[in-house]
Amino acid sequence: MNRRDWLKGLGLGATAGALGVLTRADAGAAEPAATPAQARAPLKITRVRAIKTAPQRTRLIVIKVETSEPGLYGLGCATFNQRPLAVVTAVEEYLDPFARGRDADNIEDLWQNAYTSSYWRNGPVLNNALSGLDMALWDIKGKRAKVPVYQLLGGRCRFAADCYAHSSGRDVKELEESVRKNMELGFRHIRLQLGGYGSPHLSTDADFRDAGFGLSKDTLSDARPYLKATPRMFEHIRNACGDEIELLHDVHERIEPRDAIRLLKELERYRPFFIEDPVTPEANDYFRQIRAATTVPIAMGELFNSPHEWVPLIKDRLIDFIRVHLSQTGGFTVARKIATLAEWFNVRSAWHGPTDLSPVGHAANIHLDLAIPNFGIQESLRFNEASQEVFPGSPTLKNGYFYINETPGWGVDINEDAAKKYPYPEHPGYWEPVRRRDGTAVRP
Repeated sequence: MNRRDWLKGLGLGATAGALGVLTRADAGAAEPAATPAQARAPLKITRVRAIKTAPQRTRLIVIKVETSEPGLYGLGCATFNQRPLAVVTAVEEYLDPFARGRDADNIEDLWQNAYTSSYWRNGPVLNNALSGLDMALWDIKGKRAKVPVYQLLGGRCRFAADCYAHSSGRDVKELEESVRKNMELGFRHIRLQLGGYGSPHLSTDADFRDAGFGLSKDTLSDARPYLKATPRMFEHIRNACGDEIELLHDVHERIEPRDAIRLLKELERYRPFFIEDPVTPEANDYFRQIRAATTVPIAMGELFNSPHEWVPLIKDRLIDFIRVHLSQTGGFTVARKIATLAEWFNVRSAWHGPTDLSPVGHAANIHLDLAIPNFGIQESLRFNEASQEVFPGSPTLKNGYFYINETPGWGVDINEDAAKKYPYPEHPGYWEPVRRRDGTAVRP
């Protein structure tokens, strides 16, 4: 640059400065260096432990994650009622030493590394243990942010979670009475069951017992009586209770795929809100045939624990409601991803919410229900006095809706002294066999 150009540039620069106009470089040089806010010290996990309690006779497992900040902890649900002691061992012997000293803020990093730390992954025992850790970390994050967890996902899409209630009876008259009671409580969606799953009380000839096969206490459940009774059940309730109430039913995977297709075609005339688990997870490929045969909405997934099970059904639009058990999949982190995937394929949520889920787990369900646009329906549970004593802040039911409180995190705490008052039943936790007439095992 020659002297004339330099003086010209200097003049323009002075003029710009006089007019208050600075180049980006000039402005950066003129401003004092920004001082970042003092970063908080990392919040370290100091202990992960399992709390066992059974206030409603179901073997609940709640995970408590303690941190380096005095008094700050999080709660997560790891309930696996049929194998609870295995989950407790996985938490206390493996996840606790793995997680200690790690940063509680980094939920995704912790989930990914805890998931692969066993090398052999998936499965209900490891997934439930991981879920307890994962949910507790979300609880901690909400408490630190001083907001309910659903606010961390973008806030509400609805004021509460619409629910379905459970009605059952050994015959259609008993069932009708139960349905009417739930309608009086304000429920707009009711699941119908004639007796237990598969209506085993309708089966009469347990030939396997006469042959000394299995044990005498094993349950008999033949498919034919159930298949005949179920359409009659729908017909009676529809005629007796009207068209406004939404009706649901759980096949619970207790019939063969061909029988499931025939049953769904028969039920189509009664306009079910959904039929749940018509086949086992091992028979997922049958959903292509089911979808081609009937328009009855299908809910599926409470036994799923791997993306290889839910991703194909969602992306190929073979189901209408994804119904995973959040802790079975590995926790809240996984479930929010499932919900996002399902949104793009017009699949709605119907998270599993039975008695074998703690109030902490139910709260996690509802926080997700509030935040996702593709919410469908929520299974409900009315907590007894013992559960409310053990779990202050449990979700509440009113007029067929589930509500949470606005306390930061999940909004649910645990009274450990009260939890000790309700120990596990002596039975270690497993389902007794269900058999056909000849002794063949029925799934599940």
